[in-house]
Amino acid sequence: MRGRGLGRSRLRASDLVQLGAHGLRARPVRAVLSAAGIAIGIAAMLAVIGISTSSQANLDAELDELGTNLLTVSPGRDPDTGEVLPLPRTAASTAARVDGVDVVSATGAMKDVGVYRNERVDPAESNGLALLAADRDLLRALRAELSSGNWLDRAPRRYPTAVLGERAAQRLGVTGPGERVWIGDRYFTVLGVLSPVRLTPEMDTAVLVNAEAAERYLGYDGHPTLLYERSPDALVETVRARLPRAVNPENPQHVAVSRPSDALKARQAAEASFTGLLVGLGGVALLVGGIGVANTMVISVIERRREIGLRRALGATRRHISRQFLVEALLLSALGGVAGAVLGGAVTAGYAISQDWPTAIPFVALLGGVAATVVIGALAGLYPALRAARTPPTVALSSA
Repeated sequence: MRGRGLGRSRLRASDLVQLGAHGLRARPVRAVLSAAGIAIGIAAMLAVIGISTSSQANLDAELDELGTNLLTVSPGRDPDTGEVLPLPRTAASTAARVDGVDVVSATGAMKDVGVYRNERVDPAESNGLALLAADRDLLRALRAELSSGNWLDRAPRRYPTAVLGERAAQRLGVTGPGERVWIGDRYFTVLGVLSPVRLTPEMDTAVLVNAEAAERYLGYDGHPTLLYERSPDALVETVRARLPRAVNPENPQHVAVSRPSDALKARQAAEASFTGLLVGLGGVALLVGGIGVANTMVISVIERRREIGLRRALGATRRHISRQFLVEALLLSALGGVAGAVLGGAVTAGYAISQDWPTAIPFVALLGGVAATVVIGALAGLYPALRAARTPPTVALSSA
């Protein structure tokens, strides 16, 4: 009689996928809503990671263009009194003699002189602008560009002329070269407007005048408040160590040297920490989505007791039933994961394009996000699958 009895019940992988997909198609609205929870969590995580990575890529590109070899030299403070000790008037010229220095330029702040659109403006409305006496090599040292007009060297140095930072021009209502602004007790003719200077954002709110004109008309004392220095990349640290003594031989300890690109990288690191927090929130959303999948599957098991009982009566084993509901949960999570990956990628691309950044989404994050949804789907579907498998066929049919 061998071979005449019922063979061992078998359920192929393709049958499992079809059964799982059928379960989702039978309740499309519920499936979409459950998958939406997973999708939102993955989309949030990928968008945060993608935007952060795109920002980093943009910063790296800007640093490649602007260079990381810019050093700034500023006055230090007296450790006993806390007073700022001014740099010598000869600071720029002595710094230029340091071996390895390519270019040095100085600016001197004049804090007691305001800049206004005209003489009728209330002196209290200073717009938060900084008035700086500038050397003619400042543009070369900063690798800055003019969005319009010309630099200060296009007019005799004793003439009352000015160049405005981008925000300074906006706040003063200056639309282009040829207009005038009121500085001190006279009008200065605007020669040009700077483009945004990423490495030295203080230039965006600055009003720059010739050092000679500043001494003649505005009482500038000739002591620079900040030096900008460029040197070959390989010599930056060497020059950095030599600058304090070159700038102020008597009190080199009162000179501070910094690297603006380090500040940008530090800010990026701080933003990365914030990104980690947002990714954590995205993980919480993903967990909530997984709970939603588990809830959906539990309800599905309860509602489909008749189907479970009938399949068990026709020969389906507990393993077949558990695999069916587990695959259904995996398909539900995978659907949400793919939708979330697409949505997160679209959000990242849209934001990066709006900011004129390169779009960068780590492939590892994309793959890891989808894989995480599969893992969550497996965990979320495990209990409902086991519950369905343990339901006796007689109980399932009688309670249906």
